[in-house]
Amino acid sequence: MNKDKDKKTTIHVRGTAITILSKTDNDYISLTDMVKPFDGGGALIEQWLKNKDTVLFLAVWEQLNNPDFNSLEFEGIRNEAGRNNFFLSAKKWIESTGALGLVANAGRYPTRRAKKINTKHWG
Repeated sequence: MNKDKDKKTTIHVRGTAITILSKTDNDYISLTDMVKPFDGGGALIEQWLKNKDTVLFLAVWEQLNNPDFNSLEFEGIRNEAGRNNFFLSAKKWIESTGALGLVANAGRYPTRRAKKINTKHWG
């Protein structure tokens, strides 16, 4: 990420500060910030990524918005998703499929971010 073009803003939801990273024309919501108030917050993200419905949702989003999405790699992940021994990190998802909808930052304070989606047409 080019730090010069990145802009961080913060929203507050039920007393929790949640960072939104604006990168070029894309906004990413911090999943890590969203789960901070919960015990084992990081594990919640891992469990969410382990869920087969989550994997299918992420893949649909990528297929609609990412022309470079690696569908072949996704098929392997899809076949494993939902099994008891299945594990999927944001980093593995991004590296395996070329995903753009999630961003994972390593370091002292690792964060995972999800791209904001337009939900106007839902409901």
